[in-house]
Amino acid sequence: MRRTAAIPAGVATLVLTAVACALAWQTDSPLVPVQGGKVEGTAPWFLALLLGAFATYLVALAALRTVPASTRAAIFLAAAIQLVPVAAPLLLSTDAWSYWSYGWIGSTGGGNPYTEAPEEFPANPALPWMGSAWIDTTSVYGPAFSIASEPLAILAGDSEDVAAWTYKALAALATLTAALLAGRLSRRKVFAVAFVGWNPLLAIHAAGGGHNDAWVGALILAALALSASRRLQAAGVMWVLAVTIKWVPILFLALRAAEARATGRRTGHRGFAIAAVAVATVATGLYGPAWPLAIFPLAGNAALETSYAFPHRLEQLGVPGGLALCLAVAAFVIGFAWLLREANQGRARLGLAACLVLVTTPYLAVWYLAWAVPLAAADDDRAALAACLVLCLYLLPQTITV
Repeated sequence: MRRTAAIPAGVATLVLTAVACALAWQTDSPLVPVQGGKVEGTAPWFLALLLGAFATYLVALAALRTVPASTRAAIFLAAAIQLVPVAAPLLLSTDAWSYWSYGWIGSTGGGNPYTEAPEEFPANPALPWMGSAWIDTTSVYGPAFSIASEPLAILAGDSEDVAAWTYKALAALATLTAALLAGRLSRRKVFAVAFVGWNPLLAIHAAGGGHNDAWVGALILAALALSASRRLQAAGVMWVLAVTIKWVPILFLALRAAEARATGRRTGHRGFAIAAVAVATVATGLYGPAWPLAIFPLAGNAALETSYAFPHRLEQLGVPGGLALCLAVAAFVIGFAWLLREANQGRARLGLAACLVLVTTPYLAVWYLAWAVPLAAADDDRAALAACLVLCLYLLPQTITV
């Protein structure tokens, strides 16, 4: 059997990612968010190392397409790459501290994160650490995530470090789970595991930044894997949990439903309904009827533009803001209609659907790749795989001040 260059390239990805994360331990590192999320200074070495890690990751993927590595080696490297940023401080974003803040409001502060903003609780220990842009904003997250964040806030107590590392560890485990599930779903198991698990960008923003998008990716992949093994009721439960952490999986669920109708595939309606009722009941007991209103601050966030969002890029080219947004909406509607047609013909292309969301949203963040990349890998969809790699390279510098 020929030896593959994928393993040395994967090891190089691991080493470069580890060295990049080690830079965060420097005094006053610009990689660690402070003062309500402001990152000051420059991080050219971090950016260079991350670019190098992504380049070796691409080399590894190319090598795997010709000579596959062993499954055990692929999984071992995936675990190493995805877990190594856990050893670093919180990287590049204060979102994990925002999760802590909303969890504290519900668990300890005696408030409701869906009706009361963090700034209304001066005793909130997360207040000095969470993003300054969100202290006057009620929670935009679904009820399942809010319910889960309350015991995590109790665990963290008054410690910003415990809060950060708790969410970092959970995000790392979620990304690794998504990698393993992608391998289970894909016809090219080793390639799928590497496509997700060897991706240094996912590692930096999941194990490094603790973003809950990793939870969403893992839950969607769990739903797909359970459905593939005919555990349909459990798959329905996973879909409910994914949707009630962040709302975007509703789009993917709609495509899967159309595919199921077209192919006659059975679905877990009972499990879905029971889980939906259970989450809604618990959420209503904890937060009253206010939790569905999270869609409104979420819509407000979506109306904001990040500098990497493609509608914003159109504006930079001279397209008026309103027209740029209309073009993005039109592109989404046309693209989703085409994807729905594909699903009605028996193929729900969830990886491409995720890429469509990223390309058309006015609020684009690099950590959204945590659900797009695993879906592309699980689908064995060359177009989606290529689109994800292009998006990874495009979004790689986001949040890194240079």
